[in-house]
Amino acid sequence: MESGRLVAVFGAYGHTGQFVVAELAARGFVPVLSGRNARALGELADEYGLEARTASVDDPASLDGALAGAAAVINCAGPFASTTGPVIEAALRAGVPYLDVAAEIEANLDTFAHFRERARDAGAVIVPAMAFFGGLGDLLATAAMGDWTSADEAHIAYALSDWHPTAGTRLSGAVSRERRGNFRLRYRGGQWERRTDAAPTAEWTFPEPVGRRSVVAEFTMADVVTVPQHLAIPDVTTYMNAEAARDVAAPDTPAPAAADGSGCSGQTFLVDVVVRSGGAERRATAAGQDIYAITAPLVVEALDRVLTGRVQAVGVASAGEIFDAPDFLRALAPRIAFDPHCQEQLA
Repeated sequence: MESGRLVAVFGAYGHTGQFVVAELAARGFVPVLSGRNARALGELADEYGLEARTASVDDPASLDGALAGAAAVINCAGPFASTTGPVIEAALRAGVPYLDVAAEIEANLDTFAHFRERARDAGAVIVPAMAFFGGLGDLLATAAMGDWTSADEAHIAYALSDWHPTAGTRLSGAVSRERRGNFRLRYRGGQWERRTDAAPTAEWTFPEPVGRRSVVAEFTMADVVTVPQHLAIPDVTTYMNAEAARDVAAPDTPAPAAADGSGCSGQTFLVDVVVRSGGAERRATAAGQDIYAITAPLVVEALDRVLTGRVQAVGVASAGEIFDAPDFLRALAPRIAFDPHCQEQLA
């Protein structure tokens, strides 16, 4: 990596954005802080001794100014239904890579649908959902696939010790629900289905020490968008342990609280991915701390690889499509414990 490169961070003062700014600085980049809240930007700029550039998605010229001289832009500003399109357009005008940490299903579907051809034709790099939801599950599914060219189904199960949502998570969820109406989404037979029944419950046996847990099945997250974009898997399902699902749904669950000097909460996570083909099964897992904080090393590692040419695709690309998934996951140690632990076995 060439140190000192400017990287615009849109939504820098948000909960996840501040982790991204700290990670960029720690890795030798120079974050350029951007967003519409001038006061919040100024406070963060004073804390880090960095430049702040106020910008709004309603003002393309301000976005152009925010990206001026930057080598790339990372979008951390939700709700992403409002920000992805304008910030991607600014990145295309500036001719720089775009990465975001969007967990919103609809926003990620929009990115693939609206920008795939333009980005490919321009030789541009756009990496959506390069975060805990979307990016990590996609990398694990890709690593689990190994040399398989197709599979029958993929299952991505999350076990969170708790889920204290940020204000941004709540706002993004509200926007998604407004767009979706009274439907929930699932991916079956290579198609999206809009359903009105309640999501089913099930039991999932996670690797120890988590063990067997009650889960909400078809708890559809961004991974269900990213995985089928590049892996030939017609059925993709995500699961959330019941305790975390209750936490995030409850209106009185407090926001995450820092448990150490880095700002990380005490929340822990385990992601267990199983892909099946015929009678065979392959598995990969990852464990770590704080789903918001861990997004920072995920997206900054992705940025580093994009800027140093360690990519396998151009255009709009999922994490597992554009990067060498096992190598990427190993590079995140010790903050993520990656285990491609299960050999191929009969399901």
